[in-house]
Amino acid sequence: MEQFQQITIIGVGLLGASLAKACHRRKLVETIVGFGRNADTLKRAELQHVIDRGTTDLKDAVAEADLVVLCSPVGAIVPRFLEMAPHLKPGCIVTDVGSVKAMLVRDIEPALPEGVHYVPAHPIAGAEKSGLDAATVDLYEGARCILTPTAKTDPGALERIRKFWQDVGMQVQLLDAEEHDFIYGAVSHLPHVVAFALINTIGQIKTSNREDILSLSAGGLRDITRIASSDPVMWRDIFLANKEHVLDLIGRLEETLGHIKDLISAGDGAALEECFKNANNHRGKLVGQEEE
Repeated sequence: MEQFQQITIIGVGLLGASLAKACHRRKLVETIVGFGRNADTLKRAELQHVIDRGTTDLKDAVAEADLVVLCSPVGAIVPRFLEMAPHLKPGCIVTDVGSVKAMLVRDIEPALPEGVHYVPAHPIAGAEKSGLDAATVDLYEGARCILTPTAKTDPGALERIRKFWQDVGMQVQLLDAEEHDFIYGAVSHLPHVVAFALINTIGQIKTSNREDILSLSAGGLRDITRIASSDPVMWRDIFLANKEHVLDLIGRLEETLGHIKDLISAGDGAALEECFKNANNHRGKLVGQEEE
């Protein structure tokens, strides 16, 4: 059932194109306009019926939009919003897919034109690959979407965006923006730090007989470093946007690694085993949640 006449998606990559596909399949909007910098990508999106119309003109893209979804990298969301803000019509709702919320709330809310509403969102969905060709119609199906409204968020706009993400197939929850950034700094951003750092460390190791030891690795290394294949630009922006929490969490990880290092150095097998049992228990809780 159509909730919006025109939705404009800023950034027709993995997240934006997948959202467009889901909206088409579920008949949530009348018209989907895509904005991007690459005219060839927009034309391909049109030919594949991902979007109804594509344009590299931001004013044209948003002028008649009832809903604008910012699917740009986190570092580009605020500049893009400030650029399009003067061209938004009263009643338009703006949401986004950024995985860091406090910075966006801080910079976007004061710049909202009269009658335009912002409901910050973070759909917890993604894939190792990026871009239009990686998009799937079911990317958001059954996944969680976090909304981080503030005291200034319009209640009517909040309800419409809650319903929109639910209609896309997501389970919607509300969190405070700072709490969101700390939690996802821990459960999402820190694991990416670990994966990038681990594969870089191992990738630089050589022996007298081998310049590259990665070819001798087993499946475990591939499993633990899978997310190191993620988009470098996107993750650069996320780490910098959530800098305070990420640095805090890296410090906590360093303490844990230091503790394990000390146990190994001391030859304390019993304490080391207890540490690993504790990790097993935490992992068991995580897997149990995933299977529920």
